[in-house]
Amino acid sequence: MSSQRRASMAPEQSTVHERIDAIVEVFSAPDADPAWLLCDRHPGDAVAFTVVEPDGSAVDLTFAALRDRSERVAGLLGGLGVGRGDRVATLMGKSADLVAVLLGTWRVGAVYVPLFTAFAGDAVASRLAGAQAAVVVADADQAAKVPDGPWTLLVAGSDLTDRLAAAVPFTGSTAIGGDGAFVHMFTSGTTGAPKGVVHPLRYVAGWQSYLEFALGVRDDSVYWCGADPGWAYGLYSAVVAPMVLGLRSVLQRGGFDAAATWRALVDLGVTDYAAAPTVFRSLRTADAPVPAGLRLQRLSSAGEPLTAEVNEWAQAALGLQVHDHYGQTEVGMTVGFPHHPDLAVPVVPQTMGVALPGWSVTVLEEATSSPAGTGEPGLLAVEVAASPFMSFTGYAGAATDRFTADGRFYLSGDLATRNADGTLRFSSRDDDVIIMAGYRIGPFDVESVLAQHPAVAECAVVAAPDPVRGEVIEAFVVLRGDAVPSDGLVTELQTHVRTRYAAHAYPRRIHVVAALPKTASGKIQRAQLRRQLREAAAVTT
Repeated sequence: MSSQRRASMAPEQSTVHERIDAIVEVFSAPDADPAWLLCDRHPGDAVAFTVVEPDGSAVDLTFAALRDRSERVAGLLGGLGVGRGDRVATLMGKSADLVAVLLGTWRVGAVYVPLFTAFAGDAVASRLAGAQAAVVVADADQAAKVPDGPWTLLVAGSDLTDRLAAAVPFTGSTAIGGDGAFVHMFTSGTTGAPKGVVHPLRYVAGWQSYLEFALGVRDDSVYWCGADPGWAYGLYSAVVAPMVLGLRSVLQRGGFDAAATWRALVDLGVTDYAAAPTVFRSLRTADAPVPAGLRLQRLSSAGEPLTAEVNEWAQAALGLQVHDHYGQTEVGMTVGFPHHPDLAVPVVPQTMGVALPGWSVTVLEEATSSPAGTGEPGLLAVEVAASPFMSFTGYAGAATDRFTADGRFYLSGDLATRNADGTLRFSSRDDDVIIMAGYRIGPFDVESVLAQHPAVAECAVVAAPDPVRGEVIEAFVVLRGDAVPSDGLVTELQTHVRTRYAAHAYPRRIHVVAALPKTASGKIQRAQLRRQLREAAAVTT
Protein backbone atom coordinates (compact mmCIF):
# COMPACT_ATOMS: atom_id res chain seq x y z
CA MET A 1 0.00 0.00 0.00
CA SER A 2 1.41 3.37 -0.98
CA SER A 3 2.69 5.87 1.56
CA GLN A 4 0.57 8.48 -0.23
CA ARG A 5 -2.58 6.58 0.73
CA ARG A 6 -1.43 6.03 4.31
CA ALA A 7 -0.80 9.75 4.65
CA SER A 8 -4.25 10.54 3.25
CA MET A 9 -6.09 8.28 5.68
CA ALA A 10 -4.27 8.75 9.01
CA PRO A 11 -3.98 12.44 9.88
CA GLU A 12 -2.95 13.56 13.36
CA GLN A 13 -4.94 16.09 15.35
CA SER A 14 -2.16 18.67 15.05
CA THR A 15 -2.33 18.44 11.26
CA VAL A 16 -6.10 18.49 10.69
CA HIS A 17 -6.07 22.06 9.37
CA GLU A 18 -3.06 21.36 7.20
CA ARG A 19 -4.76 18.22 5.93
CA ILE A 20 -7.88 20.18 5.00
CA ASP A 21 -5.77 22.74 3.16
CA ALA A 22 -3.94 19.98 1.28
CA ILE A 23 -7.17 18.28 0.16
CA VAL A 24 -8.66 21.59 -0.99
CA GLU A 25 -5.47 22.42 -2.90
CA VAL A 26 -5.55 19.13 -4.83
CA PHE A 27 -9.17 19.49 -5.93
CA SER A 28 -8.99 23.23 -6.60
CA ALA A 29 -5.98 23.02 -8.92
CA PRO A 30 -6.57 24.48 -12.39
CA ASP A 31 -5.35 21.21 -13.93
CA ALA A 32 -7.32 18.88 -11.64
CA ASP A 33 -8.25 15.75 -13.59
CA PRO A 34 -11.14 13.61 -12.30
CA ALA A 35 -10.13 10.36 -14.02
CA TRP A 36 -6.62 10.61 -12.63
CA LEU A 37 -7.78 11.56 -9.14
CA LEU A 38 -10.35 8.77 -8.97
CA CYS A 39 -8.63 5.94 -10.81
CA ASP A 40 -5.49 6.29 -12.89
CA ARG A 41 -3.11 7.17 -10.04
CA HIS A 42 -3.94 4.00 -8.07
CA PRO A 43 -2.17 0.62 -8.41
CA GLY A 44 -3.90 -1.36 -11.15
CA ASP A 45 -4.16 -4.53 -9.10
CA ALA A 46 -5.89 -2.80 -6.18
CA VAL A 47 -9.60 -3.60 -5.83
CA ALA A 48 -11.84 -0.62 -6.48
CA PHE A 49 -15.23 -2.29 -5.91
CA THR A 50 -16.62 -5.57 -4.69
CA VAL A 51 -20.00 -6.09 -6.34
CA VAL A 52 -22.31 -8.39 -4.36
CA GLU A 53 -25.01 -10.19 -6.34
CA PRO A 54 -28.48 -11.01 -4.96
CA ASP A 55 -27.45 -14.66 -4.53
CA GLY A 56 -24.59 -13.60 -2.24
CA SER A 57 -21.76 -14.16 -4.71
CA ALA A 58 -19.26 -11.34 -5.10
CA VAL A 59 -16.98 -10.12 -7.90
CA ASP A 60 -14.01 -7.77 -7.50
CA LEU A 61 -13.36 -4.93 -9.94
CA THR A 62 -9.76 -3.70 -9.94
CA PHE A 63 -8.65 -0.22 -10.84
CA ALA A 64 -6.94 -1.60 -13.96
CA ALA A 65 -10.17 -3.26 -15.13
CA LEU A 66 -12.14 -0.13 -14.29
CA ARG A 67 -9.69 2.00 -16.27
CA ASP A 68 -10.02 -0.30 -19.29
CA ARG A 69 -13.82 -0.30 -19.14
CA SER A 70 -14.06 3.44 -18.63
CA GLU A 71 -11.72 4.14 -21.56
CA ARG A 72 -14.07 2.16 -23.78
CA VAL A 73 -17.07 4.05 -22.38
CA ALA A 74 -15.23 7.31 -23.04
CA GLY A 75 -14.50 6.21 -26.59
CA LEU A 76 -18.15 5.37 -27.14
CA LEU A 77 -19.29 8.71 -25.71
CA GLY A 78 -16.73 10.59 -27.78
CA GLY A 79 -17.99 8.84 -30.88
CA LEU A 80 -21.47 10.16 -30.05
CA GLY A 81 -20.09 13.69 -29.92
CA VAL A 82 -19.96 13.97 -26.13
CA GLY A 83 -17.25 16.25 -24.81
CA ARG A 84 -16.41 18.59 -21.99
CA GLY A 85 -19.44 20.09 -20.32
CA ASP A 86 -21.99 17.79 -21.98
CA ARG A 87 -24.39 15.95 -19.67
CA VAL A 88 -24.48 12.15 -19.44
CA ALA A 89 -27.22 10.62 -17.28
CA THR A 90 -27.70 7.11 -15.93
CA LEU A 91 -30.78 5.27 -14.77
CA MET A 92 -28.94 2.27 -13.39
CA GLY A 93 -28.64 0.16 -10.28
CA LYS A 94 -25.36 -0.53 -8.50
CA SER A 95 -23.05 -2.44 -10.84
CA ALA A 96 -19.62 -2.52 -12.45
CA ASP A 97 -21.21 -1.02 -15.56
CA LEU A 98 -22.48 1.94 -13.55
CA VAL A 99 -19.07 2.93 -12.19
CA ALA A 100 -17.48 2.41 -15.63
CA VAL A 101 -20.03 4.77 -17.18
CA LEU A 102 -19.40 7.36 -14.46
CA LEU A 103 -15.65 7.25 -14.90
CA GLY A 104 -15.94 7.21 -18.70
CA THR A 105 -18.13 10.31 -18.50
CA TRP A 106 -15.56 12.16 -16.42
CA ARG A 107 -12.70 10.88 -18.58
CA VAL A 108 -13.98 12.90 -21.55
CA GLY A 109 -14.71 15.93 -19.37
CA ALA A 110 -18.48 15.47 -19.45
CA VAL A 111 -20.82 16.05 -16.49
CA TYR A 112 -22.60 13.18 -14.77
CA VAL A 113 -26.37 13.32 -14.06
CA PRO A 114 -27.53 10.66 -11.54
CA LEU A 115 -31.12 9.43 -11.73
CA PHE A 116 -32.66 7.24 -9.03
CA THR A 117 -34.11 3.98 -10.35
CA ALA A 118 -37.27 4.38 -8.25
CA PHE A 119 -38.19 7.51 -10.22
CA ALA A 120 -41.30 7.32 -12.37
CA GLY A 121 -41.21 8.41 -15.99
CA ASP A 122 -42.27 12.01 -15.36
CA ALA A 123 -39.51 12.53 -12.78
CA VAL A 124 -36.95 11.07 -15.19
CA ALA A 125 -38.16 13.27 -18.02
CA SER A 126 -38.10 16.50 -16.00
CA ARG A 127 -34.55 15.90 -14.79
CA LEU A 128 -33.25 14.95 -18.23
CA ALA A 129 -34.78 18.10 -19.65
CA GLY A 130 -33.55 20.25 -16.78
CA ALA A 131 -30.00 19.01 -17.18
CA GLN A 132 -30.14 19.09 -21.00
CA ALA A 133 -28.76 15.58 -21.16
CA ALA A 134 -26.96 14.45 -24.31
CA VAL A 135 -26.81 10.73 -23.49
CA VAL A 136 -28.77 8.47 -21.12
CA VAL A 137 -27.54 5.03 -20.09
CA ALA A 138 -30.33 2.90 -18.59
CA ASP A 139 -30.61 -0.64 -17.32
CA ALA A 140 -32.85 -2.80 -19.50
CA ASP A 141 -35.64 -2.78 -16.90
CA GLN A 142 -35.46 1.02 -16.66
CA ALA A 143 -35.21 1.98 -20.32
CA ALA A 144 -38.97 2.29 -20.81
CA LYS A 145 -38.98 5.24 -18.39
CA VAL A 146 -36.72 7.27 -20.69
CA PRO A 147 -38.90 9.32 -23.06
CA ASP A 148 -37.99 10.31 -26.56
CA GLY A 149 -35.96 13.50 -26.57
CA PRO A 150 -32.83 15.20 -27.82
CA TRP A 151 -30.70 12.62 -26.01
CA THR A 152 -29.27 9.30 -27.14
CA LEU A 153 -30.41 6.26 -25.14
CA LEU A 154 -27.94 3.44 -24.47
CA VAL A 155 -29.30 0.30 -22.82
CA ALA A 156 -26.99 -1.48 -20.39
CA GLY A 157 -26.49 -5.18 -20.95
CA SER A 158 -25.80 -6.85 -24.26
CA ASP A 159 -26.44 -3.68 -26.29
CA LEU A 160 -23.94 -1.65 -24.27
CA THR A 161 -21.45 -4.54 -24.20
CA ASP A 162 -21.55 -4.84 -27.99
CA ARG A 163 -21.14 -1.10 -28.45
CA LEU A 164 -18.17 -0.99 -26.05
CA ALA A 165 -16.50 -3.90 -27.81
CA ALA A 166 -16.67 -1.97 -31.07
CA ALA A 167 -15.64 1.38 -29.59
CA VAL A 168 -12.15 2.80 -29.99
CA PRO A 169 -10.89 3.37 -26.42
CA PHE A 170 -10.26 6.93 -25.31
CA THR A 171 -6.81 6.53 -23.81
CA GLY A 172 -6.11 9.39 -21.50
CA SER A 173 -8.24 11.80 -19.54
CA THR A 174 -9.47 15.37 -19.47
CA ALA A 175 -8.42 17.96 -16.92
CA ILE A 176 -11.38 20.18 -16.03
CA GLY A 177 -9.90 22.07 -13.06
CA GLY A 178 -11.39 22.58 -9.65
CA ASP A 179 -14.18 24.82 -10.91
CA GLY A 180 -15.10 22.52 -13.78
CA ALA A 181 -18.58 21.02 -13.69
CA PHE A 182 -18.45 17.46 -12.33
CA VAL A 183 -22.01 16.40 -11.39
CA HIS A 184 -25.39 17.92 -12.24
CA MET A 185 -27.98 16.57 -9.83
CA PHE A 186 -31.29 17.62 -8.35
CA THR A 187 -32.50 18.20 -4.82
CA SER A 188 -35.00 15.71 -3.44
CA GLY A 189 -38.00 18.01 -3.76
CA THR A 190 -39.03 17.45 -0.14
CA THR A 191 -40.06 21.08 0.29
CA GLY A 192 -40.73 22.15 -3.30
CA ALA A 193 -39.90 21.40 -6.92
CA PRO A 194 -36.48 19.74 -7.35
CA LYS A 195 -33.74 22.25 -8.14
CA GLY A 196 -30.64 21.64 -10.20
CA VAL A 197 -27.29 21.75 -8.41
CA VAL A 198 -24.04 21.63 -10.37
CA HIS A 199 -21.13 20.37 -8.30
CA PRO A 200 -17.68 21.51 -9.36
CA LEU A 201 -14.82 19.06 -9.04
CA ARG A 202 -13.62 20.80 -5.87
CA TYR A 203 -16.89 19.74 -4.19
CA VAL A 204 -15.33 16.25 -3.96
CA ALA A 205 -12.74 17.55 -1.48
CA GLY A 206 -15.36 17.74 1.27
CA TRP A 207 -16.35 14.14 0.66
CA GLN A 208 -12.78 12.88 0.87
CA SER A 209 -12.53 14.65 4.20
CA TYR A 210 -15.87 13.16 5.23
CA LEU A 211 -14.60 9.63 4.75
CA GLU A 212 -11.33 10.35 6.53
CA PHE A 213 -12.66 12.28 9.52
CA ALA A 214 -16.39 11.65 9.96
CA LEU A 215 -16.58 8.02 8.84
CA GLY A 216 -13.06 7.43 10.10
CA VAL A 217 -12.12 4.84 7.47
CA ARG A 218 -8.62 3.42 7.82
CA ASP A 219 -6.13 1.56 5.67
CA ASP A 220 -7.40 -1.75 7.02
CA SER A 221 -11.11 -0.88 6.74
CA VAL A 222 -13.54 -3.04 4.81
CA TYR A 223 -15.94 -0.28 3.85
CA TRP A 224 -19.57 -0.42 2.78
CA CYS A 225 -21.96 2.49 2.29
CA GLY A 226 -25.39 1.06 1.57
CA ALA A 227 -26.88 4.29 0.21
CA ASP A 228 -28.02 4.42 -3.40
CA PRO A 229 -25.72 6.33 -5.81
CA GLY A 230 -28.78 7.89 -7.42
CA TRP A 231 -28.51 10.46 -4.62
CA ALA A 232 -25.67 12.64 -3.40
CA TYR A 233 -24.85 10.69 -0.25
CA GLY A 234 -24.63 7.35 -2.03
CA LEU A 235 -22.86 8.73 -5.09
CA TYR A 236 -20.09 10.39 -3.10
CA SER A 237 -19.86 8.10 -0.07
CA ALA A 238 -20.17 4.78 -1.90
CA VAL A 239 -18.47 5.60 -5.20
CA VAL A 240 -16.53 8.84 -5.59
CA ALA A 241 -14.73 9.33 -2.26
CA PRO A 242 -13.62 5.69 -1.90
CA MET A 243 -12.16 5.88 -5.41
CA VAL A 244 -10.29 9.04 -4.49
CA LEU A 245 -8.75 7.26 -1.51
CA GLY A 246 -8.04 4.04 -3.40
CA LEU A 247 -10.28 2.30 -0.87
CA ARG A 248 -12.29 -0.78 -1.84
CA SER A 249 -16.02 -0.10 -1.66
CA VAL A 250 -18.87 -2.62 -1.56
CA LEU A 251 -21.80 -2.32 -3.95
CA GLN A 252 -24.75 -4.64 -3.29
CA ARG A 253 -27.04 -5.17 -6.26
CA GLY A 254 -30.80 -5.27 -5.86
CA GLY A 255 -33.06 -3.81 -3.20
CA PHE A 256 -32.52 -3.88 0.53
CA ASP A 257 -33.00 -7.20 2.27
CA ALA A 258 -32.11 -7.64 5.93
CA ALA A 259 -30.96 -11.25 5.65
CA ALA A 260 -28.81 -10.50 2.59
CA THR A 261 -27.32 -7.48 4.34
CA TRP A 262 -26.35 -9.48 7.42
CA ARG A 263 -24.87 -12.20 5.20
CA ALA A 264 -22.76 -9.73 3.21
CA LEU A 265 -21.56 -8.01 6.38
CA VAL A 266 -20.27 -11.34 7.67
CA ASP A 267 -18.96 -12.81 4.40
CA LEU A 268 -16.98 -9.70 3.47
CA GLY A 269 -15.79 -8.95 6.99
CA VAL A 270 -17.15 -5.41 6.80
CA THR A 271 -15.68 -3.14 9.47
CA ASP A 272 -17.20 0.22 8.44
CA TYR A 273 -20.89 0.39 7.51
CA ALA A 274 -22.90 3.50 6.63
CA ALA A 275 -26.59 3.62 5.70
CA ALA A 276 -29.79 5.60 6.14
CA PRO A 277 -31.56 5.40 9.52
CA THR A 278 -34.34 3.48 7.76
CA VAL A 279 -31.88 0.64 7.09
CA PHE A 280 -30.88 0.39 10.74
CA ARG A 281 -34.52 0.48 11.81
CA SER A 282 -35.26 -2.28 9.31
CA LEU A 283 -32.39 -4.41 10.62
CA ARG A 284 -33.69 -3.81 14.14
CA THR A 285 -37.23 -4.95 13.41
CA ALA A 286 -36.52 -7.67 10.82
CA ASP A 287 -37.09 -11.34 11.51
CA ALA A 288 -33.52 -12.10 10.46
CA PRO A 289 -31.41 -12.47 13.64
CA VAL A 290 -28.10 -10.73 14.23
CA PRO A 291 -25.55 -13.28 12.96
CA ALA A 292 -22.32 -14.46 14.53
CA GLY A 293 -19.03 -13.54 12.92
CA LEU A 294 -19.54 -9.78 12.47
CA ARG A 295 -16.38 -7.63 12.38
CA LEU A 296 -18.15 -4.26 12.54
CA GLN A 297 -16.17 -1.46 14.19
CA ARG A 298 -17.85 1.76 12.99
CA LEU A 299 -21.49 2.48 12.11
CA SER A 300 -22.79 5.71 10.58
CA SER A 301 -26.07 7.09 9.25
CA ALA A 302 -27.28 10.05 7.22
CA GLY A 303 -30.34 11.19 5.27
CA GLU A 304 -32.85 11.53 8.13
CA PRO A 305 -32.43 12.28 11.84
CA LEU A 306 -31.35 9.23 13.81
CA THR A 307 -33.97 8.34 16.41
CA ALA A 308 -32.86 7.13 19.82
CA GLU A 309 -34.20 3.58 19.61
CA VAL A 310 -31.67 2.74 16.87
CA ASN A 311 -28.72 3.23 19.17
CA GLU A 312 -30.46 1.49 22.06
CA TRP A 313 -30.67 -1.55 19.78
CA ALA A 314 -27.21 -1.13 18.23
CA GLN A 315 -25.52 -0.87 21.62
CA ALA A 316 -27.28 -3.94 22.94
CA ALA A 317 -27.12 -6.08 19.80
CA LEU A 318 -23.82 -4.99 18.25
CA GLY A 319 -21.88 -3.32 21.05
CA LEU A 320 -21.58 -0.20 18.89
CA GLN A 321 -23.21 3.18 18.48
CA VAL A 322 -24.40 4.59 15.17
CA HIS A 323 -22.88 8.02 14.54
CA ASP A 324 -25.41 10.42 13.04
CA HIS A 325 -24.23 12.70 10.21
CA TYR A 326 -26.00 15.59 8.51
CA GLY A 327 -25.59 17.12 5.08
CA GLN A 328 -27.34 18.45 2.01
CA THR A 329 -27.04 18.03 -1.75
CA GLU A 330 -25.94 21.64 -2.06
CA VAL A 331 -22.99 21.58 0.34
CA GLY A 332 -22.12 18.00 1.28
CA MET A 333 -21.70 16.69 4.83
CA THR A 334 -21.28 19.45 7.40
CA VAL A 335 -22.24 18.14 10.85
CA GLY A 336 -21.90 14.85 12.68
CA PHE A 337 -20.23 12.73 15.31
CA PRO A 338 -16.77 11.96 13.87
CA HIS A 339 -15.36 8.46 14.13
CA HIS A 340 -11.76 9.62 13.75
CA PRO A 341 -10.19 9.02 17.18
CA ASP A 342 -8.53 12.44 17.28
CA LEU A 343 -11.87 14.20 16.73
CA ALA A 344 -14.36 11.90 18.46
CA VAL A 345 -16.91 13.39 20.85
CA PRO A 346 -19.42 11.36 22.91
CA VAL A 347 -22.53 10.45 20.93
CA VAL A 348 -25.58 12.19 22.39
CA PRO A 349 -29.01 10.74 21.53
CA GLN A 350 -31.19 12.81 19.20
CA THR A 351 -28.31 15.19 18.50
CA MET A 352 -26.65 15.92 15.14
CA GLY A 353 -23.11 16.29 16.43
CA VAL A 354 -20.55 19.01 15.81
CA ALA A 355 -19.30 20.88 12.77
CA LEU A 356 -17.05 18.56 10.77
CA PRO A 357 -13.52 19.60 9.73
CA GLY A 358 -13.57 22.14 6.93
CA TRP A 359 -16.95 23.57 7.95
CA SER A 360 -18.06 26.43 10.20
CA VAL A 361 -21.68 25.86 11.23
CA THR A 362 -23.84 27.98 13.50
CA VAL A 363 -27.48 28.64 14.45
CA LEU A 364 -28.87 32.04 13.50
CA GLU A 365 -31.79 33.99 14.85
CA GLU A 366 -34.52 33.98 12.23
CA ALA A 367 -34.19 36.62 9.49
CA THR A 368 -30.83 37.82 10.86
CA SER A 369 -27.12 37.10 10.66
CA SER A 370 -26.88 37.06 14.46
CA PRO A 371 -26.15 33.83 16.33
CA ALA A 372 -29.01 32.44 18.39
CA GLY A 373 -28.40 31.90 22.09
CA THR A 374 -27.56 28.52 23.56
CA GLY A 375 -30.68 26.37 23.56
CA GLU A 376 -32.61 28.89 21.44
CA PRO A 377 -34.08 27.54 18.17
CA GLY A 378 -32.86 29.12 14.99
CA LEU A 379 -31.81 28.46 11.42
CA LEU A 380 -28.86 26.16 10.82
CA ALA A 381 -26.32 28.02 8.69
CA VAL A 382 -22.84 27.61 7.20
CA GLU A 383 -20.39 30.50 7.44
CA VAL A 384 -19.15 30.67 3.86
CA ALA A 385 -15.73 32.31 4.19
CA ALA A 386 -14.79 30.13 7.16
CA SER A 387 -15.70 26.88 5.37
CA PRO A 388 -12.96 25.87 2.91
CA PHE A 389 -15.08 23.03 1.47
CA MET A 390 -17.95 25.36 0.54
CA SER A 391 -18.54 25.32 -3.24
CA PHE A 392 -22.27 26.04 -3.69
CA THR A 393 -23.08 29.43 -5.20
CA GLY A 394 -26.61 28.96 -6.51
CA TYR A 395 -29.07 26.69 -8.30
CA ALA A 396 -28.82 25.96 -12.00
CA GLY A 397 -31.30 28.07 -13.92
CA ALA A 398 -33.31 29.06 -10.85
CA ALA A 399 -33.37 31.81 -8.26
CA THR A 400 -31.40 31.13 -5.10
CA ASP A 401 -32.57 32.37 -1.70
CA ARG A 402 -30.17 30.31 0.39
CA PHE A 403 -27.83 33.09 1.51
CA THR A 404 -28.18 35.94 3.97
CA ALA A 405 -28.39 39.41 2.44
CA ASP A 406 -24.74 40.07 3.24
CA GLY A 407 -23.69 36.78 1.67
CA ARG A 408 -21.95 35.70 4.86
CA PHE A 409 -24.06 32.63 5.58
CA TYR A 410 -25.59 29.79 3.59
CA LEU A 411 -29.02 29.02 5.03
CA SER A 412 -29.78 25.31 5.24
CA GLY A 413 -33.54 25.64 5.61
CA ASP A 414 -33.36 23.48 8.73
CA LEU A 415 -34.11 24.52 12.30
CA ALA A 416 -31.74 23.54 15.09
CA THR A 417 -30.45 24.51 18.51
CA ARG A 418 -26.92 24.70 19.85
CA ASN A 419 -26.30 22.91 23.13
CA ALA A 420 -24.00 24.20 25.87
CA ASP A 421 -21.37 21.60 24.91
CA GLY A 422 -21.25 22.89 21.33
CA THR A 423 -23.22 20.03 19.79
CA LEU A 424 -26.13 20.79 17.49
CA ARG A 425 -29.64 19.40 17.79
CA PHE A 426 -31.83 19.08 14.71
CA SER A 427 -35.39 20.31 15.10
CA SER A 428 -37.10 20.25 11.70
CA ARG A 429 -37.20 21.65 8.23
CA ASP A 430 -38.19 25.27 8.67
CA ASP A 431 -41.55 24.51 7.09
CA ASP A 432 -42.10 21.39 9.22
CA VAL A 433 -42.07 23.27 12.51
CA ILE A 434 -45.32 23.13 14.50
CA ILE A 435 -46.49 26.28 16.25
CA MET A 436 -49.15 25.37 18.82
CA ALA A 437 -50.53 28.06 21.11
CA GLY A 438 -47.26 29.96 20.82
CA TYR A 439 -45.05 26.90 21.34
CA ARG A 440 -42.62 26.00 18.54
CA ILE A 441 -42.36 22.22 18.38
CA GLY A 442 -39.98 20.32 16.12
CA PRO A 443 -41.56 17.09 14.86
CA PHE A 444 -38.29 15.18 15.28
CA ASP A 445 -38.49 15.50 19.06
CA VAL A 446 -41.93 13.93 19.18
CA GLU A 447 -41.08 11.31 16.57
CA SER A 448 -37.98 10.28 18.51
CA VAL A 449 -40.08 9.51 21.58
CA LEU A 450 -42.86 7.79 19.66
CA ALA A 451 -40.35 5.58 17.86
CA GLN A 452 -39.09 4.26 21.20
CA HIS A 453 -42.44 2.61 21.91
CA PRO A 454 -42.23 -1.14 21.21
CA ALA A 455 -45.39 -1.07 19.08
CA VAL A 456 -44.05 1.56 16.66
CA ALA A 457 -42.04 0.63 13.59
CA GLU A 458 -42.03 4.10 12.00
CA CYS A 459 -43.78 7.42 12.51
CA ALA A 460 -44.17 10.98 11.27
CA VAL A 461 -45.49 14.01 13.14
CA VAL A 462 -47.06 17.04 11.45
CA ALA A 463 -49.17 20.08 12.24
CA ALA A 464 -52.93 19.91 11.80
CA PRO A 465 -55.17 22.99 11.73
CA ASP A 466 -56.99 23.72 14.99
CA PRO A 467 -59.52 26.52 15.60
CA VAL A 468 -58.26 27.19 19.14
CA ARG A 469 -54.54 26.56 19.16
CA GLY A 470 -53.88 27.39 15.51
CA GLU A 471 -52.09 24.10 15.05
CA VAL A 472 -51.96 20.85 16.97
CA ILE A 473 -49.78 17.79 16.65
CA GLU A 474 -51.04 14.76 14.80
CA ALA A 475 -49.03 11.59 14.24
CA PHE A 476 -49.03 8.96 11.52
CA VAL A 477 -47.78 5.64 12.84
CA VAL A 478 -46.76 2.38 11.18
CA LEU A 479 -47.07 -0.44 13.72
CA ARG A 480 -44.76 -3.38 14.11
CA GLY A 481 -46.10 -6.69 12.86
CA ASP A 482 -47.31 -8.01 16.22
CA ALA A 483 -49.03 -4.78 17.31
CA VAL A 484 -52.81 -4.45 17.01
CA PRO A 485 -54.39 -0.99 16.52
CA SER A 486 -56.90 -0.01 19.19
CA ASP A 487 -58.15 2.98 21.12
CA GLY A 488 -56.17 1.71 24.07
CA LEU A 489 -52.95 1.69 22.07
CA VAL A 490 -53.59 5.27 20.87
CA THR A 491 -54.01 6.43 24.46
CA GLU A 492 -50.89 4.53 25.46
CA LEU A 493 -48.85 6.24 22.71
CA GLN A 494 -50.16 9.68 23.71
CA THR A 495 -49.23 9.02 27.34
CA HIS A 496 -45.83 7.77 26.22
CA VAL A 497 -45.09 11.14 24.60
CA ARG A 498 -46.57 13.20 27.44
CA THR A 499 -44.48 11.43 30.07
CA ARG A 500 -41.24 11.11 28.10
CA TYR A 501 -41.15 14.40 26.19
CA ALA A 502 -43.61 17.14 27.18
CA ALA A 503 -47.15 17.26 28.51
CA HIS A 504 -48.25 19.85 25.94
CA ALA A 505 -46.54 18.24 22.93
CA TYR A 506 -48.37 14.95 22.58
CA PRO A 507 -50.25 14.03 19.39
CA ARG A 508 -53.91 14.99 19.69
CA ARG A 509 -54.74 12.37 17.08
CA ILE A 510 -52.84 9.29 15.97
CA HIS A 511 -53.47 7.72 12.57
CA VAL A 512 -52.37 4.10 12.12
CA VAL A 513 -51.27 3.65 8.50
CA ALA A 514 -49.69 0.88 6.46
CA ALA A 515 -46.85 3.06 5.18
CA LEU A 516 -45.61 6.65 5.21
CA PRO A 517 -45.27 8.67 1.99
CA LYS A 518 -41.61 9.14 1.12
CA THR A 519 -39.45 10.64 -1.56
CA ALA A 520 -37.50 8.27 -3.77
CA SER A 521 -34.50 8.77 -1.47
CA GLY A 522 -36.49 7.61 1.57
CA LYS A 523 -37.24 10.96 3.21
CA ILE A 524 -40.68 11.27 4.77
CA GLN A 525 -42.94 13.66 2.84
CA ARG A 526 -44.50 15.50 5.74
CA ALA A 527 -45.88 18.10 3.33
CA GLN A 528 -48.10 15.41 1.81
CA LEU A 529 -49.38 14.42 5.26
CA ARG A 530 -50.08 18.07 6.13
CA ARG A 531 -51.98 18.50 2.88
CA GLN A 532 -54.03 15.41 3.63
CA LEU A 533 -55.03 16.82 7.02
CA ARG A 534 -55.89 20.25 5.57
CA GLU A 535 -58.09 18.65 2.94
CA ALA A 536 -59.85 16.55 5.56
CA ALA A 537 -60.43 19.63 7.73
CA ALA A 538 -61.88 21.53 4.77
CA VAL A 539 -64.40 18.76 4.12
CA THR A 540 -65.68 18.81 7.70
CA THR A 541 -66.08 22.61 7.96
